[in-house]
Amino acid sequence: MVPLSYYLGLSAILFCLGVLGFLIKRNIITIFISIELMLNAVNLSFVAFAAYWRTLNGHVFVFFVMVVAAAEAAVGLAIIISVFRTRETLNVDRVNLLKL
Repeated sequence: MVPLSYYLGLSAILFCLGVLGFLIKRNIITIFISIELMLNAVNLSFVAFAAYWRTLNGHVFVFFVMVVAAAEAAVGLAIIISVFRTRETLNVDRVNLLKL
């Protein structure tokens, strides 16, 4: 059996990689994927704690986080496509919707 600390360490590494990608990258798609990576890292820790404590509470939280992530993916991708069609770029520095 794998110890809980391994799962939490992997979750922390994935979350830190997501934060790093969010802060460093300038492409909207890469930022979007980094946010999804952070959500999956949190899901991993929820499932690890649920398995460790032998409860279903963590699995219920994971279900709700996945529902929110799916809705966020649908709305986020629609916004990204709209921004790309109007500005013809996905670079965060060059996309400024307040300026014409």
